Amino acid sequence: MEPALKRKKAGKIKHASYQYKRKTLYIMNPKNNDYHTQQNIDHIEKMREVLETLPPFCKQFFRGVSEYTSARTRLAYAYDIRIFFEYLHDNNRSLANMDIRDFPLSLLERLTREDIEEYMEYLSYYQKDGKEYTNDERGKKRKLASLRSFYNYYFQAELIEKNPAVLVPLPKLHEKEIIRLDPAEVAILLDQVEDGTGLTKTQKRFHQATKIRDVAILTLLLGTGIRVSECVGLDIRDVDFRNNGIRILRKGGYEAVIYFGEEVENALLDYLEERQHIIPQSGHEDALFLSLQNRRMSVRAVENMVKKYSATVTSLKKITPHKLRSTYGTSLYKETGDIYLVADVLGHKDVNTTRKHYAALEDDRRRYAARQVKLRENLPE
Repeated sequence: MEPALKRKKAGKIKHASYQYKRKTLYIMNPKNNDYHTQQNIDHIEKMREVLETLPPFCKQFFRGVSEYTSARTRLAYAYDIRIFFEYLHDNNRSLANMDIRDFPLSLLERLTREDIEEYMEYLSYYQKDGKEYTNDERGKKRKLASLRSFYNYYFQAELIEKNPAVLVPLPKLHEKEIIRLDPAEVAILLDQVEDGTGLTKTQKRFHQATKIRDVAILTLLLGTGIRVSECVGLDIRDVDFRNNGIRILRKGGYEAVIYFGEEVENALLDYLEERQHIIPQSGHEDALFLSLQNRRMSVRAVENMVKKYSATVTSLKKITPHKLRSTYGTSLYKETGDIYLVADVLGHKDVNTTRKHYAALEDDRRRYAARQVKLRENLPE
């Protein structure tokens, strides 16, 4: 049976009255942010641990930016700034015998543009505690942006007189090709999840217990374009089958309702029937997607699951959850041609981010337009 035909058959709706009974079991209630609140608390606790390894004046910076940054962003700042101070400690002889926690604020303005440029070069490759680390242009850009924000705070507060970080230009990013799956590849992937062929013996032992859940997750990601972090944060009450929508918490902390189609609906209903017979561990009762340990699935678990299935289909491109998101965005843009709609559904705050991702498709549309206009029709002689 051809994959596309097989998927069509697998997606057939069951008897209407039976499906209606299934749908009435799950109606969206106001979102409870327990999971996201806990994630926020975890980030704050980790940031406080990192702060204990940094100079005391750093705490003022994190208090100052707390009103307009998320806990996750501040944690990323903390990690980046710690790398910077560790670099200074390990590579500056005048600081080698001083504990990082004793570094004075005046150190920031004693550094020069050249010092920060040397730090950027160091980030390309370094070793720490027996491990090797590398940073590409995107990694360097993020770390320099963190350092700029750090310096800028003290400079604007008039606590330092010089801001050498602003003198170092951000690395130029080369556009990466956006990898997407075509419809045939999507069908092959979903068939692979259902069949489990190509899995190892160990993987097959667990496949029967997870395939309905895995189909539901992949179908949801491919059918809505939500982020994997938004997917694992879903609670059962976030699913509304009356309107075929899911309530998610976007980056930035705002709520949004994303709507889904028939294939996603069927995959979720199949999984929820199975989910009713699972007894979650304490604290995970509300989670939509559960692991084999009956705990809320993590982002890493979904990433590993996608990697596991994609590895069995050698003809497919390298697949990650983000590429499933790109696949949805591509399909939606091809169908509608509305870049603003795509930006809204994907949760991009700036439509230019979306436009950049789908610039190649816009170029194809412009080429198509050029072929449609004829200035001189071939007239019969």
